[in-house]
Amino acid sequence: MPRPTGRVLVAQNKKARHDYHIGDTVEAGLVLMGTEVKSLRAGRASLAEGFATVDDGDVWLRNVNIPEYAFGTHNNHLPRRNRKLLLKRREIDRLEREVANSGRTLVPLSIYFSDGYAKVELAVATGKRDWDKRQTIAARDADREAQRALATRNKGRR
Repeated sequence: MPRPTGRVLVAQNKKARHDYHIGDTVEAGLVLMGTEVKSLRAGRASLAEGFATVDDGDVWLRNVNIPEYAFGTHNNHLPRRNRKLLLKRREIDRLEREVANSGRTLVPLSIYFSDGYAKVELAVATGKRDWDKRQTIAARDADREAQRALATRNKGRR
Protein backbone atom coordinates (compact mmCIF):
# COMPACT_ATOMS: atom_id res chain seq x y z
CA MET A 1 0.00 0.00 0.00
CA PRO A 2 1.50 3.38 -0.95
CA ARG A 3 2.29 5.87 1.76
CA PRO A 4 -0.38 8.59 2.14
CA THR A 5 0.59 12.06 0.97
CA GLY A 6 -0.29 15.45 2.40
CA ARG A 7 -0.99 16.48 5.97
CA VAL A 8 -3.40 14.50 8.17
CA LEU A 9 -4.16 16.21 11.49
CA VAL A 10 -4.30 13.92 14.53
CA ALA A 11 -4.57 16.29 17.51
CA GLN A 12 -4.52 20.02 18.12
CA ASN A 13 -3.79 22.01 21.28
CA LYS A 14 -6.50 24.69 21.06
CA LYS A 15 -5.90 25.80 24.64
CA ALA A 16 -2.31 26.78 23.82
CA ARG A 17 -3.39 29.72 21.66
CA HIS A 18 -5.63 30.88 24.51
CA ASP A 19 -3.04 30.52 27.29
CA TYR A 20 0.13 31.63 25.47
CA HIS A 21 1.47 34.28 23.10
CA ILE A 22 2.77 32.09 20.26
CA GLY A 23 6.19 33.00 18.86
CA ASP A 24 8.32 31.03 16.41
CA THR A 25 7.09 27.61 15.35
CA VAL A 26 9.09 24.62 14.21
CA GLU A 27 8.18 21.19 12.82
CA ALA A 28 9.85 18.20 14.47
CA GLY A 29 9.75 14.48 13.87
CA LEU A 30 8.77 12.07 16.65
CA VAL A 31 10.53 8.90 17.79
CA LEU A 32 7.62 6.52 18.36
CA MET A 33 6.97 2.86 19.06
CA GLY A 34 4.78 0.83 16.70
CA THR A 35 1.72 0.85 18.94
CA GLU A 36 2.01 4.63 19.35
CA VAL A 37 1.87 5.07 15.59
CA LYS A 38 -1.19 2.83 15.37
CA SER A 39 -2.90 4.77 18.17
CA LEU A 40 -2.12 8.08 16.41
CA ARG A 41 -3.44 6.76 13.11
CA ALA A 42 -6.67 5.97 14.97
CA GLY A 43 -6.79 9.67 15.92
CA ARG A 44 -6.15 9.25 19.62
CA ALA A 45 -3.86 11.79 21.33
CA SER A 46 -4.09 14.64 23.80
CA LEU A 47 -1.73 17.62 23.91
CA ALA A 48 -3.57 19.45 26.69
CA GLU A 49 -0.82 19.39 29.33
CA GLY A 50 2.12 18.74 27.03
CA PHE A 51 5.36 20.69 26.84
CA ALA A 52 8.87 20.18 25.49
CA THR A 53 12.28 20.59 27.10
CA VAL A 54 15.85 20.77 25.85
CA ASP A 55 18.01 18.37 27.88
CA ASP A 56 21.66 17.59 27.09
CA GLY A 57 21.34 18.72 23.48
CA ASP A 58 18.14 16.75 22.78
CA VAL A 59 14.54 17.97 22.68
CA TRP A 60 12.01 15.85 24.57
CA LEU A 61 8.22 15.95 24.37
CA ARG A 62 6.79 15.46 27.85
CA ASN A 63 3.36 14.82 29.35
CA VAL A 64 1.63 14.19 26.00
CA ASN A 65 -0.96 11.45 26.24
CA ILE A 66 -1.07 8.88 23.44
CA PRO A 67 -3.41 6.20 24.82
CA GLU A 68 -2.49 2.54 24.63
CA TYR A 69 -3.39 0.82 21.38
CA ALA A 70 -6.61 -1.12 21.92
CA PHE A 71 -5.40 -4.23 20.06
CA GLY A 72 -1.85 -4.13 21.43
CA THR A 73 -0.21 -6.98 23.31
CA HIS A 74 1.92 -6.97 26.45
CA ASN A 75 4.43 -4.89 24.42
CA ASN A 76 2.10 -1.87 24.44
CA HIS A 77 3.61 1.55 25.18
CA LEU A 78 3.21 3.77 28.24
CA PRO A 79 0.67 6.53 27.49
CA ARG A 80 2.60 9.47 28.98
CA ARG A 81 6.19 8.46 28.32
CA ASN A 82 8.79 11.04 27.26
CA ARG A 83 9.31 11.07 23.50
CA LYS A 84 12.42 12.27 21.71
CA LEU A 85 11.97 14.88 18.98
CA LEU A 86 14.03 14.90 15.81
CA LEU A 87 15.48 18.31 14.95
CA LYS A 88 18.64 19.60 13.31
CA ARG A 89 21.41 20.75 15.64
CA ARG A 90 21.01 24.37 14.48
CA GLU A 91 17.29 24.31 15.37
CA ILE A 92 17.97 22.72 18.77
CA ASP A 93 20.56 25.38 19.61
CA ARG A 94 18.16 28.18 18.56
CA LEU A 95 15.33 26.72 20.66
CA GLU A 96 17.66 26.32 23.64
CA ARG A 97 18.70 30.00 23.40
CA GLU A 98 15.08 31.18 23.14
CA VAL A 99 13.88 29.04 26.06
CA ALA A 100 16.77 30.31 28.21
CA ASN A 101 14.98 33.68 28.26
CA SER A 102 12.76 33.83 31.32
CA GLY A 103 9.07 33.17 30.86
CA ARG A 104 9.37 31.19 27.62
CA THR A 105 8.49 27.57 27.07
CA LEU A 106 8.10 25.06 24.24
CA VAL A 107 4.46 24.15 23.66
CA PRO A 108 3.20 21.51 21.20
CA LEU A 109 0.49 22.99 18.95
CA SER A 110 -0.45 19.92 16.90
CA ILE A 111 0.46 16.35 16.03
CA TYR A 112 -0.05 15.28 12.45
CA PHE A 113 1.18 12.94 9.74
CA SER A 114 3.09 14.61 6.92
CA ASP A 115 3.58 12.25 3.97
CA GLY A 116 3.18 9.30 6.34
CA TYR A 117 5.65 10.51 9.00
CA ALA A 118 4.47 11.58 12.46
CA LYS A 119 5.32 15.23 13.14
CA VAL A 120 4.70 17.69 15.96
CA GLU A 121 4.47 21.45 15.59
CA LEU A 122 6.29 23.18 18.46
CA ALA A 123 6.04 26.85 19.36
CA VAL A 124 8.18 29.07 21.56
CA ALA A 125 5.51 30.62 23.75
CA THR A 126 5.17 33.19 26.50
CA GLY A 127 2.39 32.81 29.06
CA LYS A 128 -0.55 35.19 28.92
CA ARG A 129 -1.88 36.93 31.98
CA ASP A 130 -5.60 37.05 32.78
CA TRP A 131 -6.04 40.54 31.38
CA ASP A 132 -4.34 39.45 28.13
CA LYS A 133 -6.89 36.66 27.80
CA ARG A 134 -9.76 39.07 28.41
CA GLN A 135 -8.32 41.45 25.80
CA THR A 136 -8.11 38.63 23.26
CA ILE A 137 -11.70 37.57 23.93
CA ALA A 138 -12.94 41.18 23.71
CA ALA A 139 -11.13 41.74 20.39
CA ARG A 140 -12.54 38.49 18.98
CA ASP A 141 -16.09 39.46 20.06
CA ALA A 142 -15.70 42.94 18.55
CA ASP A 143 -14.56 41.43 15.23
CA ARG A 144 -17.49 39.03 15.28
CA GLU A 145 -19.95 41.89 15.90
CA ALA A 146 -18.41 43.92 13.06
CA GLN A 147 -18.74 40.96 10.69
CA ARG A 148 -22.41 40.50 11.70
CA ALA A 149 -23.16 44.20 11.18
CA LEU A 150 -21.45 44.14 7.79
CA ALA A 151 -23.36 41.01 6.78
CA THR A 152 -26.76 42.48 7.73
CA ARG A 153 -25.89 45.73 5.95
CA ASN A 154 -24.91 43.88 2.79
CA LYS A 155 -27.96 41.62 3.00
CA GLY A 156 -30.29 44.65 2.86
CA ARG A 157 -28.65 46.12 -0.27
CA ARG A 158 -29.65 43.43 -2.74
